[in-house]
Amino acid sequence: MTPGPGIASARVLFGAAYYPEYHPAELRKTDLDLMAEARFSVIRVGESVWSTWEPDDGHFDLDWLQPTLDGAHERGIGVILGTPTYAAPPWLVRLYPEIAGELESGRRMGWGARQEMDFTHAAFRFHAERVIRKVVARYAGHPAVIGFQVDNEPGLHLLHNHGVFQRFVNRLRAQYGDIEKLNEEWGLVYWSHRLTDWADLWTPDNNAQPQYEQAWRRFQADQVGEFIGWQADIVREYTRPDQFVTTCIDYGRPAIADDDLTRRLDITAGNAYYVMQDGLSLPARPRRGEGQTWAAQDVWEFYRTADRMYSSRQEPFLVTETNAQAVGPSWFNQPAYDGQWRQAAWALVARGASMIEYWHWRTLAFGVETYWAGVLPHSGRPGRTYREVARIGAELERAGSLVADLVPDADVAMLYSHPSKWAMTAQPAISAPDGGPDPRSYETIFGAFYRSAFDAGLQTRVLHAGQATDQDPAELAGKHPVLVAAGLYIADDATLDWLHSYADAGGHLVLGPRSCYADHEARARRDIQPARLADAAGAWYDEFCTLGADLAVRAGDDSPLPLPEGAAGTHWADGLHADTATVLAGYDHPHFGQFAAITTKAHGKGRITYVGTVPNAALGESLFRWLLPDTGPWRSLPASVTATGATAQDGRRVRFLHNWSGQETAVTVPVPVSDVLDGAGYEPGTPVPLGPWDVRVLRET
Repeated sequence: MTPGPGIASARVLFGAAYYPEYHPAELRKTDLDLMAEARFSVIRVGESVWSTWEPDDGHFDLDWLQPTLDGAHERGIGVILGTPTYAAPPWLVRLYPEIAGELESGRRMGWGARQEMDFTHAAFRFHAERVIRKVVARYAGHPAVIGFQVDNEPGLHLLHNHGVFQRFVNRLRAQYGDIEKLNEEWGLVYWSHRLTDWADLWTPDNNAQPQYEQAWRRFQADQVGEFIGWQADIVREYTRPDQFVTTCIDYGRPAIADDDLTRRLDITAGNAYYVMQDGLSLPARPRRGEGQTWAAQDVWEFYRTADRMYSSRQEPFLVTETNAQAVGPSWFNQPAYDGQWRQAAWALVARGASMIEYWHWRTLAFGVETYWAGVLPHSGRPGRTYREVARIGAELERAGSLVADLVPDADVAMLYSHPSKWAMTAQPAISAPDGGPDPRSYETIFGAFYRSAFDAGLQTRVLHAGQATDQDPAELAGKHPVLVAAGLYIADDATLDWLHSYADAGGHLVLGPRSCYADHEARARRDIQPARLADAAGAWYDEFCTLGADLAVRAGDDSPLPLPEGAAGTHWADGLHADTATVLAGYDHPHFGQFAAITTKAHGKGRITYVGTVPNAALGESLFRWLLPDTGPWRSLPASVTATGATAQDGRRVRFLHNWSGQETAVTVPVPVSDVLDGAGYEPGTPVPLGPWDVRVLRET
């Protein structure tokens, strides 16, 4: 990858979000000196305080940040300057109460948090543009400023404001042309929803129609993308060629599609939060509940977070927020074990992070996030967190350009689909532990397959469905010989035909439950399932069952797939029949035993494997070890160790060994390597020691 504007490749950027306006001014010099000692190369400032930039309508105070930028520049620390549009000032709400966002039509959100406004409203846009221009014009020329972050964590709410809804109607009118076309495409004959006029379209508050929901969610994501792109275009009127423009993405936000959101930006940036302490242990500890929320709960989920960030633009990314000390409120406060900060930082770098930035520098004495602890505690006295962070800064400086803008390895590719996620939020495919609907059904299915690859020692490239189908299927089969489409519920005919061509050209296509079932309008297809691929897969189904308990599986006759004890399907079972396919696994059950759980069949130059259930850890790992039995010499490792590889910009190979455990261990290296951080060399067959919660960064020689 060629680094984008302002992305220095001399080293991985390293620092924290810094809010001098929240603390006494006399602390600034101490803060900046401590940052320099910790080898900080970047800080993020200014994005949260519109009311400080503009205390009253049209009255601006722009000079307060100058001492911080000057002090940072004196110490060789770059600055990412934020636009403050995600937290509107009280005076704006007082003057324009109509800008309040609505979560239901006509019901305005109260004030007192953030992102409570309708960011599409003309009055909001006028004042937002004015403050953006004032702030950026004031500081774009400052030598410390290396880039800009527009807004922050966009897409928190699905807005129901009148203007938003009217633009939605206008979009539908432009898309479908006439009302009868909409009636036909959405199936509005159902429950007497046929429209006679565009004015008859109901607001989304009570909507239960999945075709409406799919269009509404797509529209909401596009509104957010337009807002961020609008800001980026304004900022670029003032930027230098060496400065970049980005935003900070929270990937769990309901109103974003990250691949579209980042198209008008220079680089992806976002959050990488995780549960510390035993949340970073391997083998994984028992889980409470299922599915990643705003913070990764296991090692495999942490890697998935990084791979999702890489997927947005298929290139290295910036981490604008990650754990400093503890993350969250006072009732969820688990600071990392010694060494875990290093593990997390180097894991992110291994998967393509070009910046590690902590949230945040100094713990706040007031506000909602009083106990979301920073690098410095409330006392301001450097402690264990600061020492750990400073060690990482020194190591990143020592590693230099070797680990900047890495391209992470990928043994297997997985398709990600926002439309499928939206569809399964509206009509959950599987049940939650309490028996109710699981609105995170898509993430549960996708996550199970991602974890299966991770447990098998594989590295994954996440591709948005459109990013895959934009490529020649034969070329992608050459780059990624195994492609997993699990939970790809929404897919148009062209996508299904592309998947067929991928297998025909030599790729191994792995289909999972709920894949290929609905078209682009979220209408269930009338085809034999899996739609347009049943003949090529040699298997089909016409019934399915949600599972209240795990369903044990057994190997099929003459199956090449070894099944360990405890292998089972979870959540879901297709009534899968094998016509010309080989049955790799079936169910060990008096009723479900008539169905296949996993089938496989050669197709063209490649193969299609159909997985009719959500695999548990044992079944999933076995499946992926069969899919990719030989991925090189680094696969046989202690249970607590991961070995991830990447390619540097100059072609050198880098290997990261992580010991996700409090116990010492060692890895016998299969190739000559040198330790990037201490210079030690190791010949093949030599053990490399790993201490508790340790990391080794190795250059393959």
